[in-house]
Amino acid sequence: MVPYRATLDVPHELVEHVSWLIYTRRCERGTRWRKLGCFHQALLALVHLRKNETLPLLAAGFRISTATAWRYVDETLEVLASWAPGLQEALVGLDEGDFVIVDGTLIPIDRVAADEPYYSHKHRKHGMNVQVVARADGTPLWFSRATPGRTHDLTAARAHGIVQACLTRQILVLADRAYQGAGATFRTPYYHHSEQPEQYQQFNRDHARLRAPGERAFAQLKTWRLLRRARCSTRRIGTAVQAVHTLMTCTYSG
Repeated sequence: MVPYRATLDVPHELVEHVSWLIYTRRCERGTRWRKLGCFHQALLALVHLRKNETLPLLAAGFRISTATAWRYVDETLEVLASWAPGLQEALVGLDEGDFVIVDGTLIPIDRVAADEPYYSHKHRKHGMNVQVVARADGTPLWFSRATPGRTHDLTAARAHGIVQACLTRQILVLADRAYQGAGATFRTPYYHHSEQPEQYQQFNRDHARLRAPGERAFAQLKTWRLLRRARCSTRRIGTAVQAVHTLMTCTYSG
């Protein structure tokens, strides 16, 4: 293998922030020495998330073993994921009259046809279902853990407690047709709106316009290329999503 120089398109301050979180975790565990310092461990994990390069390639570039690279990345993801907000915490800052957008996406994964639980007939590919709760402007408030791709969006929303949490706080939710039947405070478009009176058609147009910014949350999530096609264990995808959410929050606050 031949090493070469490359540029990572994230702010230097973000790498420093992640390295500080790693340093804090090392102090808590009483770690004395590591092959890589905190800054380079943070850089290793961010390259993996941002560029989706394989761990053997990253290990060769950072002059460490593949097992060590895997351990460093896994540790960094856990550190970052621990800072991601919970659902109840994410909903606290909403003001009276605010609404949220709820939607689901599929994180594609490498699987074969036999892995039926991970196959989404809607997207016609294998993957993991992730739900998002976003502000009206598309800023993500909370991402769910990842569930097998065949999980229906409404089933996932109920399982993650989104429906009940929004009902308890009386938060208005805009969602697509996949969430019809959620009841509570969910508002979804009408079916066959072109055959309905004008007011129904206008409702669907207004609903689509207000819900459209929610797509920004997933667009920003998938700028981290690991989540465009994950090659890791399905158990790590949820942790990776939570870790990226923490990084996105750091970017916003910066």
